[in-house]
Amino acid sequence: MALMRTANPALNAKTFEGVVGRTGMVGMMTVEGTVNKTGILLLCVVATAAWTWSRFARAENPAEVVPYILIGAIGGFLAALLTIFKKDWSPVTSPIYGLLEGMMLGGISAFYEMQFQGIVIQAVLLTLGVTCALLFAYRSKIIQATENFKLGVFAATGGTALIYVIGWIMNIFGAGVPYIHESGAIGIGFSLFVVVIASLNLVLDFDFIEQGAAQGAPKFMEWYAAFGLMVTLIWLYLEMLRLLSKLRSRR
Repeated sequence: MALMRTANPALNAKTFEGVVGRTGMVGMMTVEGTVNKTGILLLCVVATAAWTWSRFARAENPAEVVPYILIGAIGGFLAALLTIFKKDWSPVTSPIYGLLEGMMLGGISAFYEMQFQGIVIQAVLLTLGVTCALLFAYRSKIIQATENFKLGVFAATGGTALIYVIGWIMNIFGAGVPYIHESGAIGIGFSLFVVVIASLNLVLDFDFIEQGAAQGAPKFMEWYAAFGLMVTLIWLYLEMLRLLSKLRSRR
């Protein structure tokens, strides 16, 4: 099997080990099938996000929505771990992940919208626009997922994750990484960098899905691949929100 490198923790070089060739009577993974499964997961996310948003709109105290955000974040994380370690459960665990992440995103989005009116639709449109543009660039070979490209994105993603982990640990002790979360030039530059890295991860995900279909992965891997793509899309959307909020704060 050719090496398939991706920074997405759900889609890595060992994802298809042990599943390629296990098609049996259930068919093989296809790109079209993965696209359909991704659409279903998007509907799951939107459904629960709209529900949490409506709870936020009706609440007299916005803090009442915080428990739903926590349930979505923690539950989504656990569902993601279960999906990663039990790939053949992904037809069930992937929709659960989408529903839980939607709860979290709906609450977070509502808080951002309360501070900056119109920011959510801007973030959604930018996320969709970037995704479509990169898909077109990938399919037309404008961007090719070469090994050097994959290695560069992998390294940049790992560095970004390390910065976030360090920041999280420092926050526990009442400190934080200076500047990157502020609306100054450094903070905006950092957010823009992270948006670019998250966007480039989409190219790796597209390539990984195409490689999985070409290698004859079993049908359930369409759900797993769609789940991996959703991980990147959700990350990209959240980073878009952060970047836009910093830009709006400077007005």
